[in-house]
Amino acid sequence: MSFSGEVKEELSRQLSSARHCQLAELSAIVSACGMYSVRPHGRLFLVLQSENLLVARKANLLLRETFDVVPDVSVMGSGDWKKSRVYTLAVRNGDVVTRILQATKFMQENGALIDLELPVSSLLLRTPCCRRAFLRGAFLSMGSISNPEKSYHFEIVCSNPEKATAIRDLIQSFDVDAKIVLRKKYHVVYVKESDGLADLLGLMEANISLMNFENIRILREISGTVNRKVNCETANLNKTVSAAVEQVRDIELIREKIGLDQLPQPLQEMAYVRLEHPDTPLKDLGTYLEPLVGKSGVNHRLRKLKNIAEDLRK
Repeated sequence: MSFSGEVKEELSRQLSSARHCQLAELSAIVSACGMYSVRPHGRLFLVLQSENLLVARKANLLLRETFDVVPDVSVMGSGDWKKSRVYTLAVRNGDVVTRILQATKFMQENGALIDLELPVSSLLLRTPCCRRAFLRGAFLSMGSISNPEKSYHFEIVCSNPEKATAIRDLIQSFDVDAKIVLRKKYHVVYVKESDGLADLLGLMEANISLMNFENIRILREISGTVNRKVNCETANLNKTVSAAVEQVRDIELIREKIGLDQLPQPLQEMAYVRLEHPDTPLKDLGTYLEPLVGKSGVNHRLRKLKNIAEDLRK
């Protein structure tokens, strides 16, 4: 199972203790997956459809807990496991549907129905706990999160800009930086920072997934630090080796053109020591000289040898 699937599996079993939070979460699922129709004699009919079994499971749980109703459940699809199945929950009792739509604010007090394409009523989202529950329902039915071992990306796909703006503002109310991008015909609310993803998992009460996420994040940070250190050390080593090769080449040119015995005594000693120890770093090279010479002194002598070699090349 993917990391996103693991998060949804955990959230599908998470149930708020307060009824107002349950209604907020249900309203998110109804908004994303719901359809209502008026049957003969004015009776209402409500259907919730999703290709995700976890969404159907959570909707069924919320309907039972908040309205004491067991919806009719059906599954449509072929026997081919590669093809999607559609899980349908139907509530056919008109009085119950009226109660559901009124409680989730998709029906006004006068009985007028509200378009499910509109954002959920702010009356359901007045408290932080209800906003957290709504976010849980929205993610379950419309969201996904990437594998944190590869990247940090959380998104909720909305059918119109109004819904996307409402969800973005809700996420930002928790001081998480959320943005909107247009992807084909959909408006996608997304968060990319690792801290933001951790906050969202905590807000939705996906506590086990949050611990797994933090463990992966720590390992990634450690791995990144180690890689940067190794790369830095490798670069420094390559630089040292390249410099040593050039120094040896300069000294061999001097020996070929004029002979090392023509050099002043300090430079002559330096030349022989470098030829005998071509792989030794500068800070250790001076220990082979008498008297001992520090790194800056070694560097100064090698620069003089380089200047002599450059003059000989002209």
